[in-house]
Amino acid sequence: MRVNIVFRKQGRAGRDLQLDAMTTLGRSTFRSSRYIIAYWVTTALVVFELVLGGTWDILRVPQVRGLIEHLGYPLYFLIILGTWKLLGAVALVIPRFPRLKEWAYAGVIFDLTGAVASLLASGFTDAGTLGYPIIMTGVTVASWALRPPARRLGSG
Repeated sequence: MRVNIVFRKQGRAGRDLQLDAMTTLGRSTFRSSRYIIAYWVTTALVVFELVLGGTWDILRVPQVRGLIEHLGYPLYFLIILGTWKLLGAVALVIPRFPRLKEWAYAGVIFDLTGAVASLLASGFTDAGTLGYPIIMTGVTVASWALRPPARRLGSG
């Protein structure tokens, strides 16, 4: 169904200004769906990182264990960190609970920026090791910024 609204403009040219409501609606819907897709792609990446990283932390995978030891953290820190990562992943995907989601996003940012700071402090400055948490920080910020109104604090 197409709705046309015509405004008559009195003036030199005497032109009609036509507003096509369907075109405007279509553009906002398309733009909205692009944001929703971008939100879910970035959120899926963050959740995947949290689930995989949390699982690796709890299982104390040798690569993770070696890195944590090199950074100087105690091994029990992996259990704590892994548990919080898994809980954060759950918080990001369940519906409602916007305050919990805000805390989960904050936790992810603390985790990733803390990883960057720890790597820099310990001398791990190669692009591969340092790049991943920096990129994931950007993906997390994008997920947070793109979240739909229903998943924002103050919406429900």
